[in-house]
Amino acid sequence: AAAAGSGETELQAAKESALRDVHRLLAVHLGTPPRSVHWQWRDKDRGFHRDGDLTPQEFAQRYAGVPVDDYVCLVHDPRPTSATGRTYTVEHLGNVVGAPPVVYLNVEVDLLRHLTMESLVDGEPVWFGCDTDRMSSLVLGVWDDQLYDYAGVYGAHVDLDKAERLALGDTLMTHAMLFTGVDVVDERPRAWRVENSWGDEKAQKGFWTMHDNWFGEHVFEVAVRRSRLSADLVDALAQEPVVLPAWDPMGALAR
Repeated sequence: AAAAGSGETELQAAKESALRDVHRLLAVHLGTPPRSVHWQWRDKDRGFHRDGDLTPQEFAQRYAGVPVDDYVCLVHDPRPTSATGRTYTVEHLGNVVGAPPVVYLNVEVDLLRHLTMESLVDGEPVWFGCDTDRMSSLVLGVWDDQLYDYAGVYGAHVDLDKAERLALGDTLMTHAMLFTGVDVVDERPRAWRVENSWGDEKAQKGFWTMHDNWFGEHVFEVAVRRSRLSADLVDALAQEPVVLPAWDPMGALAR
């Protein structure tokens, strides 16, 4: 239609018609989105509960009451082209019409580590994004940056640092999980407890152990409360974000 010279009104109508078709195809296979839900569950003591009828919005307000607007996304992007204390976004990122853009604030990895530890000590789990395939053992349920001795096997240095891996496309955020605990020794984290979504047959009933050396190398993003940031970082969030190209690895997880 665009190639044939249709105007904006005609193109918008064609788009809306196509989206109606997409909605119908999804509804045929997945069911129509519910207008109300009847929620029932068993608690940890096996007691039965029921609540309803609730609209999806009412359900969200009652049971998913996380104050999303209180949180910000911090990333560690050590590439020379990415300045700390700057905000970034990725071209074409985001899938909600009318929503604010996805914005990351780039900081040093030690700040990510400290704020994550601080949140956990205060009893709040922390969402994060990482490259989960690195130095991992499905059998042991462990991430440790010294898990495998590649240099000993190959007789050659095969490691790149974090910035080099990002710049050369050798790493990107591949998975999101939840920090639920931290082992603190002399006011520094030694190991992290991670809740994963790969089933309770793996690791310790779905909970993994991450050694802190892995955090620094392979964790890229955390979501923490804005109130935990210093005043200068809160001010930095107001900057117009630098727009990274659509294929940038910092946008991989949200895609």
